[in-house]
Amino acid sequence: MEAADAASAAPGIRDERTVRVARPAPLASWSVAGSNDETVLLPRPPLEQDAPAVPAPRSPVDDAGRDDRALVKASGGMAVATLVSRLTGFLRTLGLTAIVGLNLVGSAFNVANTLPNIIFELLLGGVLTSVVIPVLVQAAKEDGDNGEGFAQKLLSGASVGLALATVIAVLAAPLLIRPYLDPGTDLELATDFAYLLLPQIFFYGMGALFGAILNSRANFGPAAWAPVLNNVVALIALGIYAFLPSPEVGISTTQLLVLGIGSTLGIVVQAGVMLPAMRRVGFRWKWRFGWDQRLSAFGGLAAWVVGYVLVSQVGLAAILRVASGSSDGGPAVYSYAWLLIQVPYGVLGVSLLTALMPRMSAAAANGRLDQVVSDLSLGSRLSTVTLLPMSALLTVFGSQLGIALFSIGRSGPEGAASLGGAMAASAFGLVPMAVVMLQMRVFYAMNDARTPTLIMVVITAVKVPMAYLCPVLLAPEQVVLGLAAVNAFGFVVGLVVGNIWLRVRIGHLDTRRVLRTFVLTLLASLVAVLVAVLCVTLLERLVGGGVSLILRSWLVLVIGSGVFLVVVAVAMRVLKVPELDPVVSRLRRLIGRGRAPAR
Repeated sequence: MEAADAASAAPGIRDERTVRVARPAPLASWSVAGSNDETVLLPRPPLEQDAPAVPAPRSPVDDAGRDDRALVKASGGMAVATLVSRLTGFLRTLGLTAIVGLNLVGSAFNVANTLPNIIFELLLGGVLTSVVIPVLVQAAKEDGDNGEGFAQKLLSGASVGLALATVIAVLAAPLLIRPYLDPGTDLELATDFAYLLLPQIFFYGMGALFGAILNSRANFGPAAWAPVLNNVVALIALGIYAFLPSPEVGISTTQLLVLGIGSTLGIVVQAGVMLPAMRRVGFRWKWRFGWDQRLSAFGGLAAWVVGYVLVSQVGLAAILRVASGSSDGGPAVYSYAWLLIQVPYGVLGVSLLTALMPRMSAAAANGRLDQVVSDLSLGSRLSTVTLLPMSALLTVFGSQLGIALFSIGRSGPEGAASLGGAMAASAFGLVPMAVVMLQMRVFYAMNDARTPTLIMVVITAVKVPMAYLCPVLLAPEQVVLGLAAVNAFGFVVGLVVGNIWLRVRIGHLDTRRVLRTFVLTLLASLVAVLVAVLCVTLLERLVGGGVSLILRSWLVLVIGSGVFLVVVAVAMRVLKVPELDPVVSRLRRLIGRGRAPAR
């Protein structure tokens, strides 16, 4: 059954209601990743009036375009690039923990490395998601030059603004670093790293704008593959760092420069590689200044998005500050654990959101709340099927994963065990995080950036007090694990609050269907966990105590995860989890293609 049909057939969907509706406005359309799913993005903000919403007539053409298989194919294509990016990013993280270590140097680098990301998100990052891309698509549809003049104005103005912001941030580096570190830590080293890493702000912003222009022209590949080159450059810098003479304590000036400049150079390459792709799609960047009324119309929306980022950083600053006070390596352990726990989400969840966002925007713009509910339900169910087993696997074998992969080099078994424990403690937040991000996109698709900000206020209000309670209630070596769990619990709170808010806003959410998928997937995951733990226990008894800790962890990880993945797949097929069918069908096609004789 197609997504639109499933949602419209679900009980409880109201066809008529009193809502804020808009007078007709010009709309822009684009296609997603080469699929036949032509969608309509947000219109130019029109005058609003209170009136009963007239349900749009069901169109066979529109409904035929809403093919869930096309969505899976679109998100699958982007997932390949994201997978390679995440794998190279994982290698980069592995190199950082082995070469730099989970110590004072690693923590100083990680905290300083978060600053350009934070400032970029405040200036432009969140605004791109909800504001800039829809306006670019609209300009391409409405303007005679395919929106090129508008895009040139946007790039010219943004480049000047980003350059000024970057200079100010570099000058203010000592002030920017203080909220994230306990006063007893080495602020000077973190500040030195910040001087070298904050220039990334300009290149992050320009690269994001380049990617937005390409995406608005339905060209998703370059922006998806660009981070791979960034990771390659960073790995080369780490390789050079490893061969440099190193002091017994701390870091040499040469090492500092190689690590800092190498990381920034990776972001430069990530942005620059998209310039040839822009020329291939016919865009030529010329300096052109001037303000466009379309950006003014979205000013209030952008302000709420910036507020969202600001509030989220309050929670991050509190957690990193508590982590730095618990141990020298606390911020590094927490940062790496949370980065690694997002790898499954980055490969599966982000690509799904990228493909779903235009569909939801189209449905919201057309007043088709049934289709918005359908996409929300579909995204929640696919996120559950793909991420809940990963969450269970990381919860059970997270510690072994940490020891097996991160005990090499300067990390040591103790730091690696702490990193693995933090991953295990936060794994339960993987599915809630994916669903919360999906809920946020639903609000953005409905041209509402205020509600996500208010939800983030609730999440932060829960996280900050719990973070400061961790050193009071937990032993010092357990504080980072507690902080990881607190961060994950914040997404559970966000999921509940977002679900209530959406139910008030649009009514029925197809909750029963989502819960059924969740329960079946959870049952399959629990069965797989029990079988995997049984196999691992038998293995440990056979091996005995004659092997090293690292080798034991590798055996447990390989055997346990292998058994788990096989059993969970079989169990989900036996339980007839329907959301597994598109994945299985695609695997069968790939296997069949591989077996086909060459011509």
